[in-house]
Amino acid sequence: MKRRTLTLSAAALALAPLWGHAQQQVFPEKPITFIVPFAAGTATDQIARALGNSITAETKQPVVIDNKAGASGFIASQQAAKAAADGYTVLITTNTTHAANEHLFKKLPYDPVKDFAPITALGKGGQIMVVNPSFPAKSVAEFVALAKKEPGKYSFGSGSSSSRMAGELLQQMADIKLLHVPYKSNTLAVTDLLGGQIHMMITDAATGLPQVKGGKLRALGVSSAARSPLAPDVPTISEAGVKGYEMGYWFAAYAPAKTPPAVVKRLNELLVKAAKSESAKTAFYEPTGTEVFTTSPEELAKFQTAESQKWGRIVKAAGIEAE
Repeated sequence: MKRRTLTLSAAALALAPLWGHAQQQVFPEKPITFIVPFAAGTATDQIARALGNSITAETKQPVVIDNKAGASGFIASQQAAKAAADGYTVLITTNTTHAANEHLFKKLPYDPVKDFAPITALGKGGQIMVVNPSFPAKSVAEFVALAKKEPGKYSFGSGSSSSRMAGELLQQMADIKLLHVPYKSNTLAVTDLLGGQIHMMITDAATGLPQVKGGKLRALGVSSAARSPLAPDVPTISEAGVKGYEMGYWFAAYAPAKTPPAVVKRLNELLVKAAKSESAKTAFYEPTGTEVFTTSPEELAKFQTAESQKWGRIVKAAGIEAE
C-alpha cells in the first residue's frame, strides 16, 4: 500500500506541470472582471476598457469593468484582494494604490505587496504643468523666480497623488515654497485654476491638454523625461528650468495573491498583447499620450518596490504626515 501511494504521488507530481499548462491554455472560460479604483471616464477607466475590448476580441469572453471609486483606491483594492484567486478578477490600477498610499496613510485596509500577485505594467506617462493665461510667468524658470521672490504666496492644486507629488517634487528640486490646495479630483482643480482660485497645477495630460489647446490654460512644461508627442512644442520641466526633474504616473494589473502561476502567466500574455494591440493604441494610448509599458510579473514587482521607495522619499522630504 505504501509503495502504491508513493507511485501515485510521483505520477501526480509528473502530471502537475501538464495540468498547469492545460489550465493556462483554456483560460478564460468565463467573463473576467476588471476592478478599477476610479470613476468612469478617468484615464484608468479608459485603459481598462481599451484593454478589455482587446481581450474580448482575442478570447471571445466578455470583460466586465467594475468601477469602485473613492477612498484613494481603498475600496477597489480591498475588494480585489479578497476576490477568488482564480484569475477572473483583476485590479487595473495606478501608482496611487500600489506606491503612494502606503506613505500617505497610517493604515491601509490592504497590503499592496502581500495581498496581490503582480501581472504586468500597462503604461506610463508624464503630466503637464499649467497656469491660468493671466498668470505673469510664461515659463517654468519664470514661475520658479516668482515663487522664490515671494515664498508661500503662490498655490498649486492637486486632485490625485500623482499630481500632489509632482508639485511637492517641484518645490524640493527648485527650492521654492508653494501653498498646496487639495481637491477630490484633478478636474475640480482645473476648474478652480480656470477661475483663478489657484495659481498652478501639474495634472495628467488627458485633463490639462484640452484646456491648453483651447487657449484656456498656458502650458509651462511636461513632467516626463521626454517631450510629449501630443504637445511637442512644450518643453520638459527639466529643460525649462528644473534640471533633472521627472515625475510620472503608471498603470498596472494585479490579481489576488494566491492566483496560480499558470493563470498569472496567461493573464500576462493576454494583457501584454492587448496593450500592444492596434485597437488599444487607437482607443487609449495615442489620444492620451501614454507610453505602452509592459513587464513580466517579476519585473513589475521590482518596479513597484523602486517606485514605492521613490514616493516614500518625496513624502518624507515634503514633511507630509500620514493621515
